[in-house]
Amino acid sequence: MSSRVARVTEIIAGSPNSFEDAVKIGFERATKTLRGITGLRIVEFRIAVEDSKIVEYRVRMEVIFVLEN
Repeated sequence: MSSRVARVTEIIAGSPNSFEDAVKIGFERATKTLRGITGLRIVEFRIAVEDSKIVEYRVRMEVIFVLEN
């Protein structure tokens, strides 16, 4: 079995619809620039409020990916 080294990078994504949608948006964006993604870890959930209304669901997540040789 070969050795692997992974890296973790943190991103924040938002959606006006839901936390689940924010995670999907963040993941889809990460796949455009990162290769070898093996997992995500949701670190924080937040909600942006304006005029007593929820305007955005935000997630802070760690994206784990394997470094290429």
